[in-house]
Amino acid sequence: MRKFTTATAVAFGILALGTTAVSAEKLTIGLASEPTSLDPHFHNLGPNNAMSVHIFDRLIAQDEKQRLSPGLALSWKPVDDLTWEFKLRQGVKFHDGSDFNADDVVCTMARAPEVPNSPSGYGTYLKGKEVVKIDDYTVHFKTAAPYPLMGNDISTIPVISEAGCAATTEDFNAGTAAIGTGPFKFGSYTPGESIVLTRNDNYWGDAPIWSEVVYRPITSGPSRVASLLAGDVDMITGVPTTDIATLKGNGDVTLSQGASNRVIYLHLDQFRENSPFVKANGGGDIKNPLMDVRVRTAISKAINRDAIVERVMEGVAIPAGQLLPEGFFGVSDKLDVVAYDPEGAKALLAEAGYGDGFEMTIHGPNDRYINDAKIAEAVAQMLTRVGIKTAVETMPRSVYFGRASSGAEGNLPEFSFILVGWGAGTGEASSPLKSLLHTYDKSRGFGASNRGRYSNPEVDRMVEEALAMIDETKRQNLLARATELAINDLGIIPLHYQVNTWAAKKGIRYKARTDETTLYSGVYTN
Repeated sequence: MRKFTTATAVAFGILALGTTAVSAEKLTIGLASEPTSLDPHFHNLGPNNAMSVHIFDRLIAQDEKQRLSPGLALSWKPVDDLTWEFKLRQGVKFHDGSDFNADDVVCTMARAPEVPNSPSGYGTYLKGKEVVKIDDYTVHFKTAAPYPLMGNDISTIPVISEAGCAATTEDFNAGTAAIGTGPFKFGSYTPGESIVLTRNDNYWGDAPIWSEVVYRPITSGPSRVASLLAGDVDMITGVPTTDIATLKGNGDVTLSQGASNRVIYLHLDQFRENSPFVKANGGGDIKNPLMDVRVRTAISKAINRDAIVERVMEGVAIPAGQLLPEGFFGVSDKLDVVAYDPEGAKALLAEAGYGDGFEMTIHGPNDRYINDAKIAEAVAQMLTRVGIKTAVETMPRSVYFGRASSGAEGNLPEFSFILVGWGAGTGEASSPLKSLLHTYDKSRGFGASNRGRYSNPEVDRMVEEALAMIDETKRQNLLARATELAINDLGIIPLHYQVNTWAAKKGIRYKARTDETTLYSGVYTN
């Protein structure tokens, strides 16, 4: 596996944390990407999840490597082939003083996959699971078939109170329903300006060292860096790749860096005979060429991933050939990064009957992923060179995801060809497989983020078999084989894995996480 370059060595050198956990005051963090909501179940999106974990605990926690540990559940185990038993922590109180118990878990798991207008919800992790209260501090999760990944799935679900289960997304955004058991309480929320959290002095776990955490969305990279250097914030996320080398040499700044499991990829419309943003040369209607595997393969071959990593990402990324980087459960050892081959791309286009090319638009966010708009521009230029004249339209993520998921008539995906990213919240391959590549099936929670509507019955079969496979070796093999089939079929086109960089003022450092989240618990003083 190819390794990323530039400031990487710095990152891991400083993460040998011989730090002291002393009581500290306010911590201010400049965010590259703001949450779209404080409703913890509205959108299964990285910035939303990172914020919600401060206010709302999970039954099962994840460390910086996404390893599982007790949260609101002290233990979890299968008691028979179709039942997992969770023993809940007693003596935990919500921020309003009410007691946490099994009723809160039951209503949480019922609400989480059913939030209205969710662009990408939690059905992927909860559909097909029945939650039964056994007593005040015991619940059973029941499934129709054996389900070995229960712990991984449930670790992604923020727990709210029974009283909050009837609340709307607007209630959470207003703060009136933002009442959890987490280490911080809701303070205030002004979209585009700040989110203020105050320490929960009655927290059941380790007490936060920070009395107050203020998150300030600063979407402009240069502005984030300037705010750090001016002392307006204590730490920033999403350090622009162009600034890493300079900050590395600044003795008043500490860099932290780490590879994530987030793959940046392309999704293509594979379900409409006439795709709205794909046209013949000159703008006329055309039968959707993206449904032809030869065209999809040509697109992949036309993209120079090394150039994107080195030039667009300043060396701070890893070229991707599949859903997860090396080392994660379910990764295939048979998939390589697709080689740049523009002549091969042209030949495949000609073979498919598009020797003269066609026109299309790539859509993407401009404030969600590292250099996202620049990546879209680079992909468009590369495709144009092989005859696919590609325009670019990017927009804020608050607009983009809703349109990409359900902006067309009939609540269908609006766009034809999109840039997007996926981080495996569960830390293994079933997460992207069942969310991005399994046939879309809202009732079963499959394909929740399958915005291209790719469908392959054999991929579906292997994914579903893997989800019920107790034997870990067999499950690993099934996930790897499903990945191989879907990637070779160009269900999505992987580009690269993100490498994330945080910068903090001297005396503060951050412990990077594979899930990319910026958590209070990872910020240390020395």
